[in-house]
Amino acid sequence: MTSSDRSQAVDVQRTYEVRTYGCQMNVHDSERLSGLLEDAGYVRAPEGSDGDADVVVFNTCAVRENADNKLYGNLGRLAPRKTSRPGMQIAVGGCLAQKDRDTIVKKAPWVDVVFGTHNIGKLPVLLERARIQEEAQIEIAESLEAFPSTLPTRRESAYAAWVSISVGCNNTCTFCIVPALRGKEEDRRPGDILAEIEALVAEGVSEITLLGQNVNAYGSDLGDREAFSKLLRACGEIEGLERVRFTSPHPRDFTDDVIAAMAETPNVMPQLHMPLQSGSDTVLRAMRRSYRQERFLGIIEKVRAAIPHAAISTDIIVGFPGETEEDFEQTMHTVREARFANAFTFQYSKRPGTPAAEMDGQIPKEVVQARYERLVALQEEISWEENKKNVGRTLEVMVAEGEGRKDGSTHRLSGRAPDNRLVHFTKPDEEVRPGDVVTVEITYAAPHHLLAEGPTTAVRRTRAGDAWEKRTTEAAAKPAGVLLGLPKIGVPEPLPAAAAPACGSH
Repeated sequence: MTSSDRSQAVDVQRTYEVRTYGCQMNVHDSERLSGLLEDAGYVRAPEGSDGDADVVVFNTCAVRENADNKLYGNLGRLAPRKTSRPGMQIAVGGCLAQKDRDTIVKKAPWVDVVFGTHNIGKLPVLLERARIQEEAQIEIAESLEAFPSTLPTRRESAYAAWVSISVGCNNTCTFCIVPALRGKEEDRRPGDILAEIEALVAEGVSEITLLGQNVNAYGSDLGDREAFSKLLRACGEIEGLERVRFTSPHPRDFTDDVIAAMAETPNVMPQLHMPLQSGSDTVLRAMRRSYRQERFLGIIEKVRAAIPHAAISTDIIVGFPGETEEDFEQTMHTVREARFANAFTFQYSKRPGTPAAEMDGQIPKEVVQARYERLVALQEEISWEENKKNVGRTLEVMVAEGEGRKDGSTHRLSGRAPDNRLVHFTKPDEEVRPGDVVTVEITYAAPHHLLAEGPTTAVRRTRAGDAWEKRTTEAAAKPAGVLLGLPKIGVPEPLPAAAAPACGSH
């Protein structure tokens, strides 16, 4: 591009769109990518733009067998649009980019930037370099360059936030490619995490979710085996922080001090997502999971003894290579004993690059499908029975945004109970905003939600609701055609510590 071209490009509004696939870690990374782009002068494209933006970023996942097919299909659909729109750029990041690297540009030569999981902070400068040099930029770092939480962010929610406490994973599960793509575990310093949470609370956030590939292994990189329970207790000391959650823990690292911290810290919610994967000791051994059925059920028993109303969810893989009917029955037995509030059930699919993909005993699709349907039916029955236990209870529900797809037609609002169950409730006469808290009595239970059909007992307006209202008002007041200069070159300066703001099944 000549200097004349650049001068004509100044003051042209540049829009962006980020498409996210995969786990919570990718969702968190996408908030950082959006923050980086906005800090560099880009403007978010309107909802539903569907690729009609100046920059389209794919934040990819490599967990599923057909992840690459999905990516290249989407890239193919954008190719003619890019041809007809001079200056449009396409970037691919995330786990699939870390794995496939220069293969992406060979298969889709119209891609401008490929970046990995360790260097998301480089996106703005790579886009600028690709624009100036008029050739694709591929930059994959082998180790973490900057902790994602030190980068600018554009949070999707005004009242709830992810807080990353570690990246990477030290486990070697045979079905999971995440450690190869995100590296060994690296822990943030506790002071940095707490400073970020305090800054978020000061902005109006009232609920945070501590995030890690193996969140309760936190401390292994710091030399403190009780660091995670200490962090939970420290969160309990932060004034204005109403709800603390975390995901995803590993049964191997779920120790008694963590259970005690959950039970004894009022703002740590009575909710636990504990991946089972299989109830068969034989399959767990083949998966290289370092616990067995008895150990897993023992943890569930201890949690329920300490926190009677805890809602426990899980992940289960059906049809892992070599799984026999007896193995599957052991999973069904574990589900009956554990009585999960809900379960994310997956049919095993080969993850390219994992040991399990090369194992003998791959299960025929029709067998996996039949087992999957039996497991889903059992869990549906248990979920409904467990939800029915909440009928007649009075719950505090944090009002959510976008949780109830039918709220407009039913004249209801939706939110989350302390145990994270979804609650639909009758819209009260007074104004209620996302982030506010209502008190309701549960009158009906379905397998996947609770219903409060009576009047709202109480409405508590919160600072989180104020934050949502402020954000909404400011967004509505923004002029539609703001002209911006070209993006700044280089990675933005990290935020000061005091103001600083999982993937596969674990």
